[in-house]
Amino acid sequence: MKALHIIKIGGKVIDSDTDLKRFLGQLASLSSPFILIHGGGQMATRLAEQMGIPQQLVEGRRITDESTLKVATMVYAGLINKQLVASLQAQGVDAIGLSGADMNCVSATLRQKGGIDYGFAGDLNPGSVNGQKFQALLEQGFIPVVCAITHDGKGQLLNTNADTLASSIASAMSPYYSVQLNYFFEKQGVLRDAGDERSIIPVLGKEEYLHLKNTGSIHSGMIPKLDNAFRAMQDGVSRVIIADAQALPHIIQNTTHHGTELSC
Repeated sequence: MKALHIIKIGGKVIDSDTDLKRFLGQLASLSSPFILIHGGGQMATRLAEQMGIPQQLVEGRRITDESTLKVATMVYAGLINKQLVASLQAQGVDAIGLSGADMNCVSATLRQKGGIDYGFAGDLNPGSVNGQKFQALLEQGFIPVVCAITHDGKGQLLNTNADTLASSIASAMSPYYSVQLNYFFEKQGVLRDAGDERSIIPVLGKEEYLHLKNTGSIHSGMIPKLDNAFRAMQDGVSRVIIADAQALPHIIQNTTHHGTELSC
C-alpha cells in the first residue's frame, strides 16, 4: 500500500515563526502524501485572556463555553489554519484548509455532561471521519490542512481535541494507505520524568504507559495524545511516533531513531 503520513503539530512550535517555517519547509519536501492536523491552544488561550474570557483545561482538554468556542473557531479555523495553508503554498504544496464542517469531513457529537461540563466539546465516534472525502482530495493532489473545529451536522460547531482528531483521521485512512501517525511538538518525545528532558522513552508499550499514567508520571495533555495513539494502532495504523518537531526529516526518512515510538 502507498504510504501516508498523518502529521499533527502543536505546542510551542506553532508559536515560533522560525521553528514553524523550518518545519513546514521540511514537510514540503515529502515525496509521499500527507495530512496536516494542527492545534493552537496557546494562541487561543492568550487571545481569550486578552478578551477577558477565563480559560480552564482538565487533563489537556479545554472547557469550551460559548465565548471560548468563538475564540477557538477564530484562531483554529481562521488565523492558524490559513497561515499554515499560505506557508505551504509558498513552498509549492497545493494545500487546502479544512474544518470538520467543510465537506462534512468530520462530524462529532456534543460531549455528555458528567462530573465535568466541557461545554461545546465534540467527541468523535467510529465513522465520524469521512475517509473517502480525504481520499478524494489526496487523489486530486491536494494536501488537507485540518483544524480541530468540527460540527454536529445540525449547524453547531464543536471544539474537538486535536490529538484525538489526528488519531481518528489516521484510523479512517488506514484502509487506503499504510499510515504512519506522527505527533510533533516541543519535547523530544514522551518523558519518564516530565522535569528531565533526558528521560525520553524510546519505545513505549501500552502496559508501561498505563503504569506511568496511574503513577502521575504521564499527565495533562500527554494523556489524550497517548490514549488516542494506542487506539489508532488497534484500528490499523502501522506506526506512531511522538517527537520534537526538529526530528521531522529523520523520522520521515527513517534514518535514525528519534522520539518515542509506540508498541502494542
